[in-house]
Amino acid sequence: MMKSPAFPLLDGLFDLACRDGVDIRPTLLRVLTDLYVRKPAHSADEEDQYVELALGLIDAADAPTRAAVAASLSHYPAAPEAILRKLGTNASTAFMTEADTGTLIDEFFAAGAEERRLILGNLDLTPQAPERRPAPSSEVARRLETAALQHNTGEFSRTLDRALGIGQALAERIARDESGEPIVVAAKALGMNAAVLQRILMFLNPAIGQSVERVHDLARFFDELSPLAAERMVAIWRKTGMAAKRQHEPAHYDDEHRGARHTPTQRRALQDRNAIPGRFKANEG
Repeated sequence: MMKSPAFPLLDGLFDLACRDGVDIRPTLLRVLTDLYVRKPAHSADEEDQYVELALGLIDAADAPTRAAVAASLSHYPAAPEAILRKLGTNASTAFMTEADTGTLIDEFFAAGAEERRLILGNLDLTPQAPERRPAPSSEVARRLETAALQHNTGEFSRTLDRALGIGQALAERIARDESGEPIVVAAKALGMNAAVLQRILMFLNPAIGQSVERVHDLARFFDELSPLAAERMVAIWRKTGMAAKRQHEPAHYDDEHRGARHTPTQRRALQDRNAIPGRFKANEG
């Protein structure tokens, strides 16, 4: 890999990246982009070198790294179009493997509030729209609010899973999250009323509801979050949820269900058998 006269602080990292068994290209991409966005303007040589280096690193970067880099560049006025296009294509949820989505979810839940919002902001940059689901009824919001008012986290997570198809484990993770951004994402994807969301935030999780400032901050975030970003994050959740369900499905699930179905001839035989008087059944065998 070439050295970087425009970014001399990276020379040691470039040397390390060339060693066998050590792949720090995702880290290198993050550091390179961080150094790039720190300067308000760049010379033509610096711009060309950043584009050349970053384009060579993006393909080796995982989904969370691409999301973080795209989020950083989204706030930079003169971000190179070639990099944004490359990141947009590769960050699309349609191209994420199950490992990618699982890693992105873990990083999202492990991140602080600001980093979570950067990840969500980056999802607006991806070109491909997620698969749209039918709009949930107002009954879903009512059930979620009722569960929250009763401090019933279990019922809240079960209702959320049924509404979004994200899996029970992830729905519980969202309901119990002490920061609140995942609930805001779910509420936006469900088309929930802002007042209903605020009541849910106040009552579902004491870690959130006991802070008026936190509830107000999340309410503002709800107003700022685009429906498209929320739908894309839910699509990622759903992809991981479906993978988890497949892993826990019994090995002979389909055989059992096929065995439970009968042909018309079998059904008639069963009906005839049930019509035999009890005394004749007792003499069978």
